[in-house]
Amino acid sequence: MILIADSGSTKTDWCLVENGQIVQRILTKGTNPFFQTQEEISQEIEEALLPQVKDCSIESVFFYGAGCAFPEKNEIVRLAIAEHIMAPVEVGSDLLAAARALCGKNSGIACILGTGSNSCFYDGKEIVDNVSPLGYILGDEGSGAVLGRLLVGDCLKNQLSPELKEKFLNQFQLTPAMILENVYKKPFPNRFLAHLSPFLAQNIENPEVHQLVLNSFKSFFVKNVMQYDYLHNKVHFVGSVAVNYKDVLFEAAEELHIQIGTIIKSPMEGLVAYHSN
Repeated sequence: MILIADSGSTKTDWCLVENGQIVQRILTKGTNPFFQTQEEISQEIEEALLPQVKDCSIESVFFYGAGCAFPEKNEIVRLAIAEHIMAPVEVGSDLLAAARALCGKNSGIACILGTGSNSCFYDGKEIVDNVSPLGYILGDEGSGAVLGRLLVGDCLKNQLSPELKEKFLNQFQLTPAMILENVYKKPFPNRFLAHLSPFLAQNIENPEVHQLVLNSFKSFFVKNVMQYDYLHNKVHFVGSVAVNYKDVLFEAAEELHIQIGTIIKSPMEGLVAYHSN
């Protein structure tokens, strides 16, 4: 039996897998070694995970998570898990999870389009090239946070029609002052901006909204994907933004002669297949 974890800053999805089949799924709080100590991660595992797997014979643990892109951070997570589960523990990034889930044992270009965005070239086992996403201020093109930022910017600078601006502010019960406070004074402005972005999907038939989303996806392709060998490899996506804006994503790719492959919302099923083969 193996244990696979897909972790973000909010929640961790654990799957017990036997003979390629999911036996049990467990949800615990999110894990991020950039913001948590080994002791804090260990405590969450002890209190929320262990009681549900204490009678299971676990042979290997594969943990993929936000903040797990550096050896010293990965070791924090590995040690926290190893305190409680006597089995080999492999820790990798959420981008590696996306690549393995999307491409399996084949090479390809794997991308994340969710609250943030990221991309890599994957050789069938490991990430061999990565254009730094740089976060929602300097990069993260095409992400929910950046789509929200562009929407808010156009709204406050009167680039939307008066009717659309009023509809947006009313739907989220916001004023310009409240938006500025959430972006510049409150914690996690990226989450605030990302939670506004579904307005774009709801109004995608509006020409100005459609163009905003299309341009953001084209920017993602140009600044990230086109630095890899995109002419000879399909581009695959995981994440809610990729799923919810699939038609516009295909439109942007077609304009740039990029071939899209698989689009999925979550990497877990792909990870189960990868580690079961």
